[in-house]
Amino acid sequence: MAQIDYFFATLSPYCYLAGTRLEEVAAKHGASINYKPFDIVAAFGRTGGTPPKDRHISRIEYRAQELVRQAKKLDMPFNLKPAHWPTNGAPAAYAFIAAQNAGGGDLGQLAHLITRAVWAEEKDIAQDDVVRACLQEAGFDPALADSGMLVGAETYARNLEEAVERGVFGAPFYFVGDQRFWGQDRIADVDAHLAGDL
Repeated sequence: MAQIDYFFATLSPYCYLAGTRLEEVAAKHGASINYKPFDIVAAFGRTGGTPPKDRHISRIEYRAQELVRQAKKLDMPFNLKPAHWPTNGAPAAYAFIAAQNAGGGDLGQLAHLITRAVWAEEKDIAQDDVVRACLQEAGFDPALADSGMLVGAETYARNLEEAVERGVFGAPFYFVGDQRFWGQDRIADVDAHLAGDL
C-alpha cells in the first residue's frame, strides 16, 4: 500500500483550498495518508521563505488574486481577509495530533474543518470552542482539545524538524516515496503518480 506523507498547516489558505481531494485520491488508489501538521511560519524562516506579511508588494498582490481565482475555480467559499488571521494555529494542531493518536474519526475532514473555520467561517482556531466543534463534527471526542497538549507540542515540533530536513518549504506539501509535490494544485499529479502515469 502506498503512503502519502502530508505536511499541512492549520493556518494555510492553500491547505483549505485542497479540500478533501487528497483523501479522495488516496481512497481511489488504496493509499494511506500520514498527516503531519507543522509550523509553516517557522519553516519559512528556515527554508528561504518569507511570511506573507513581510513579502514584497508584488507577491502580496499576486497572492491576493491567485487565492481568489483558485477559490472560484474550486467553487469554495473564501474570505481573503479573514477576521482571525493570523492567529495561533498551534492549539488546533495539537488537538489534531491528539485526534490522530486517539483515532475514531475522520482526520481528512478534521484538517478541512480547521482550515475552513479560518478561511470561510470567520472563526478563531486558537479558541477552544472552535477546535472542539471541529473535533466533534469530524467524529472525534471534543475533549481531545484539552488533552495531549504536551505530546501534541512535541509532535508538532518534530514535524517541523522533519519538514525542514525533507525539504518542505510550503504547505500543502505531499510525499509519495521520494517524489515531492507542493501545492493544492498538484493533487492531480499525486493522483497520476499513484496511477503510474508520472
